Amino acid sequence: MNILSYSDAKPTTPNFAQLIEKAAVLSPAIQEEIILQWFDDIENDTATLQWQNTLEQPQPKLEQLALAALQQSHQGKTLKKGFDEI
Repeated sequence: MNILSYSDAKPTTPNFAQLIEKAAVLSPAIQEEIILQWFDDIENDTATLQWQNTLEQPQPKLEQLALAALQQSHQGKTLKKGFDEI
């Protein structure tokens, strides 16, 4: 008995439906490998999306610090240095 079957899935795109159909004929061991990889990929993509959402949010404190740094630079209160000189 195969783990995946087309009737169990609710594909949202034609390509996903085709993928499920093709995977359903593979051995259970190969299906299990594919499933574990999908879970890993989904977990990684979810984490990436969470970071992207976080970084897209307004950063008022960071903006405030950046404006203060620019103001200090315009007032001559900063030194020009490269990263290797800090």
